[in-house]
Amino acid sequence: MNFEQLFFSYANEPVEHIELLPASGSYRKYYRIAGKTKHGLGVENADRRENVAFIDYTRQFEVLGIHVPKILAEHLEKNQYLIEDLGDETLYLHLTKHRADKGFDDHLIGLYQTVIKHLLDLQIRGGKHFDYTNAYPRAAFDKQSMLWDLNYFKYYFLKLAKVSFDEQALENDFETFSNFLLTAPSDYFLYRDFQSRNIMLHNEKIYFIDYQGGRKGALHYDLASLLYDAKADIPHHIREELLNFYISELRNYQDVDESVFKKQFYGFVFIRIMQAMGSYGFRGFYEKKEHFLKSIPFAVDNLDYLLKNIGLPTELPALEDALTQIINNQGLRHQAQPTSNLTVTINSFSFKKGYPADLSGNGGGFVFDCRGLPNPGRYEEYKALNGKDDAVKKYLEKHEEVADYIDNAYRLALPTIQNYISRNFEHLQINFGCTGGQHRSVYCAEKLAEKILQNFNIQVIIKHREQN
Repeated sequence: MNFEQLFFSYANEPVEHIELLPASGSYRKYYRIAGKTKHGLGVENADRRENVAFIDYTRQFEVLGIHVPKILAEHLEKNQYLIEDLGDETLYLHLTKHRADKGFDDHLIGLYQTVIKHLLDLQIRGGKHFDYTNAYPRAAFDKQSMLWDLNYFKYYFLKLAKVSFDEQALENDFETFSNFLLTAPSDYFLYRDFQSRNIMLHNEKIYFIDYQGGRKGALHYDLASLLYDAKADIPHHIREELLNFYISELRNYQDVDESVFKKQFYGFVFIRIMQAMGSYGFRGFYEKKEHFLKSIPFAVDNLDYLLKNIGLPTELPALEDALTQIINNQGLRHQAQPTSNLTVTINSFSFKKGYPADLSGNGGGFVFDCRGLPNPGRYEEYKALNGKDDAVKKYLEKHEEVADYIDNAYRLALPTIQNYISRNFEHLQINFGCTGGQHRSVYCAEKLAEKILQNFNIQVIIKHREQN
């Protein structure tokens, strides 16, 4: 049986169009298939047990009233099945398009809150009613699963990125860390890969896909996957807001000790990021799939923020040392190589000393005046610092108008970047000026560079003129 036969068994009409969709992070192949009046998504996967898990879970979700794609036809002997086509609008795609125009506004916060409500319903009811007989590869996110993830990170990221570590000391820390994570209650449905590309927006409803790795586990893991989804790059203060929203919604189901829950949550954030980095290393460093490397800088930035502001949940000296090496490795922060000839140079400067010179000779570009933003330079404790120092960043991040300013600057520059790439231009200059060229302009230049690198695989050069 092939997809033409499988589709006919469902639709009772021949295939008129079949299209292989771009590869994702798995070895599954997806085909968009259409006849005269009906259509579906063909899935081909050599792993029979994973196929069985997906089909079994789908049917259980349907009984619980959870929105997932319908199974239209199946032929497991040929490792093929046909599911409902939910379109292309993932949460990540919606987030990217909306954010480019309006920033991470109330609409996106409200959408994530709705997703969280659906997640909790899935976790709680799934934990009570789910049958894990066909779970794959394990029926629970237990100690063995945790150690698999941690060693995946060790062998496919740390070793391939040439991060040095004492193997026995790191193994000891993995043992301690997994024991800490096991203190969290684990009688819930754990989706396993609950990130923005596995959440679909279809007919004004939220649907879930790629849940075949689901198993029994703690609540915290899926929330960590959602809020610390690397390329979604949710602002830290919104992550905290959504974490608090989750806890308030969880209280509708059970009592919650907030301090204990948050400590356990950040433990699961660390293991989720390390699991994801293992995947980036395997797919990127080992399999040479470049687009996986583009997620590494976002994961590194998340580790940097977490270690400086939250800390590991217990004493893990060897692991902390390895994570610190990753954070301090500038090569990992700019891992993906450019695929366009365009170089965007972003300067910070002081208006007192004039505009930055255009060394490319092209002229044009953008100049943004940061002097209307809150000025940390007016306060004694910040005068000797600059916009790359944590204290200054925290000060500026407290003011919503700063994030809005950077989003607006990005929206203005975006069409030019896209146009220059399409026309194979080589240079674009963007400048941020403030009074002294030390705080606001430096911070804005760094943040705009992050946004550009998130969405374009091009070279970005940052120059802070007043800091030489």
